[in-house]
Amino acid sequence: MNAREKILARIRSAQNTTTAGTHAETIASHLTRHPRGPLPRPPDSLVACFKERALKLSSDVLETNNRMEVPTLLARYLRERKLPMRGVCWPSLAGLPWSAAGLEMQSRPAKDHDLVGVTGAFCAIAETGTLMLLSGAETPSTTSLLPETHVAVLDPRRIVATMEDAWDLMRKEHQQPPRAVNFISGPSRTADIEQTVTLGAHGPYRVLLILAPP
Repeated sequence: MNAREKILARIRSAQNTTTAGTHAETIASHLTRHPRGPLPRPPDSLVACFKERALKLSSDVLETNNRMEVPTLLARYLRERKLPMRGVCWPSLAGLPWSAAGLEMQSRPAKDHDLVGVTGAFCAIAETGTLMLLSGAETPSTTSLLPETHVAVLDPRRIVATMEDAWDLMRKEHQQPPRAVNFISGPSRTADIEQTVTLGAHGPYRVLLILAPP
């Protein structure tokens, strides 16, 4: 038994467990022993609440009932702000008519020179106006973290009320947790220097949320 195994054995012994079950079993057991605490009353409309919170966090929000219109909405947004008409996107969004809208979009993880990144989102949280993104081969984290402009295409049916609901949904749909879970609440910001809020300090300067059903 090596040092790592000895340490883990001591931890299991302290937890009064004899065998190491799967991650899902361990999490389920922990949650059973620790019931959820009180939660605020859910909003009448999850979509309206999410939009309100997101706007307060300096995100921009657009909506369409037709996902094929997403490239047109994004192209207009970029032109109005004189931003580059090219970027990168997740593979799941590569089939949208980007070129017809005048956009040059490549399906690959973002690199340091990419200024626009388009992603989906696992879900969104109405209470805080937050996106929840899961890392993976088809959902590279760099696409939302490196570019100056992050665009998230969100299915409004994937908006949940609370952070607890978001974790419940992840456990329901994924047997194993991803390597990273990223929560995005508007553009990157800091107030470290003279207590002045600065956007884009360690991530995107702007976040555009496009609500569009699949």
